[in-house]
Amino acid sequence: MITTSRRRRPVLAALVCALTFATLTTGCSMDKDNNGLGYQPTTLDVGEARAKAKRLSSQIYDLLAIKNAQTTKPGPGIIQSAKDPDHLYRVNHPWSLYDVPVSELQAGFQRLKDRMPGNGWEITKYGHNGTKANTLELFANSTTEKRFTVLVELWDKPAEGKKPLILVNIVSAYFRAPQGTDLDVEY
Repeated sequence: MITTSRRRRPVLAALVCALTFATLTTGCSMDKDNNGLGYQPTTLDVGEARAKAKRLSSQIYDLLAIKNAQTTKPGPGIIQSAKDPDHLYRVNHPWSLYDVPVSELQAGFQRLKDRMPGNGWEITKYGHNGTKANTLELFANSTTEKRFTVLVELWDKPAEGKKPLILVNIVSAYFRAPQGTDLDVEY
């Protein structure tokens, strides 16, 4: 079971991923023509964007190659832009693997790190995050789906009473919804 503090963590991780993605891929320039994002959002159907995130998540799952692990169930969702909620959205897909020995989680995390570069991912940051738990984390940008990034964390020293897990959060840059799309009723 994920506690309230862990529920907040994916949202924070999504924000960090989105900011990291925007900074790494486009710099920090602010331009009135693109809502201050620093890049021009691509027009993409919400269903197609969610399908891309799901494919990338499945690829991460396969690269981890941890058998018999439990996974959280929610699929990719969208988050509307605060600056232009009627037209701009991004995809967020947080999930986790758990209920396997820590050694399997550690081995899977290492496999992921080793396999990502040959499978369409560029690792942009890897190491311990300096928190009290000193969580090992990995940031990577997809080279096949240019506007997607992932944060993967190995929680192998969880707080007392909590289970070890791997947390995965796929996040996209902002996309522009096609004309006529009502983002208030999409997913």
